[in-house]
Amino acid sequence: MLWIKSLHIVFVISWFAGLFYLPRIFVNLAMETDATATTRLLLMARKLYRFTSILAVPAVLFGVALLFYGFGQGPGSMWLHVKLVFVILAIGYHHACNSLLKKFELGTNKRSHTWFRWFNEVPVVLLLAIVILVVVKPF
Repeated sequence: MLWIKSLHIVFVISWFAGLFYLPRIFVNLAMETDATATTRLLLMARKLYRFTSILAVPAVLFGVALLFYGFGQGPGSMWLHVKLVFVILAIGYHHACNSLLKKFELGTNKRSHTWFRWFNEVPVVLLLAIVILVVVKPF
């Protein structure tokens, strides 16, 4: 079980690294006026989204494996149910990034760089909540 837990942590960290950086590219895309730079940023964003998607799969699969081993079950495990809500929100955020990337690719983005700066903070809040729930187990 420790191997599975370790791999879960490594893939979650890697997945969230992509979720931290991809919206930062969106900030730059929203500010960019040069077509060459926009093309380069779109290429970076596409590659990062693809790689981040690949990393999300084992993160989720190793998390599911931990559930099958009984991790977080029994009395006092309400923290796990709340954590899973935040995980679902993180997966939704990941898909929202894909939707935003497609809008940039089509040239239909209407959001400002300021909006993307705020959007960029969402994974920080999600990860903070998840880590606190796992470590502190408040309920």
